[in-house]
Amino acid sequence: MGVQLTKDSIDLGIVVQDAERSLAFYRDTLGFTDAGSMPMPGGGGTMYRLMCGTSLIKLVHPASPPPAVAPPGGIPGATGYRYWTISVSNLQEVTDACAAAGAKVVVPPRAIREGISISIVEDPDGNWVEFLQAG
Repeated sequence: MGVQLTKDSIDLGIVVQDAERSLAFYRDTLGFTDAGSMPMPGGGGTMYRLMCGTSLIKLVHPASPPPAVAPPGGIPGATGYRYWTISVSNLQEVTDACAAAGAKVVVPPRAIREGISISIVEDPDGNWVEFLQAG
């Protein structure tokens, strides 16, 4: 049967250590649209909602730090969700903007196959964000 989608995109939740640094990266540097914030149920912190196209990116800042932090190192660092991909038409420009804002560029822009180039940067919590440009 499979899922019967009601939306052509996903909602992604990212638990963050520093809401202001994460908002500066995702909202100010990458240009995601602010869709408001809301308290987490039960006094559990704040969820900042940002739109990346039709995908909703939920930055969750807990009221108190979680007992564990995801291990660093992106793809080779551990199992589980390690990176996500955003398709762009301005790969070099967005990579340069991330670097200028202080984000670590893990993989500078490069071709990975005919007509496809990528770069990978780290967000303030060490999560990897891949940018992919076709053409």
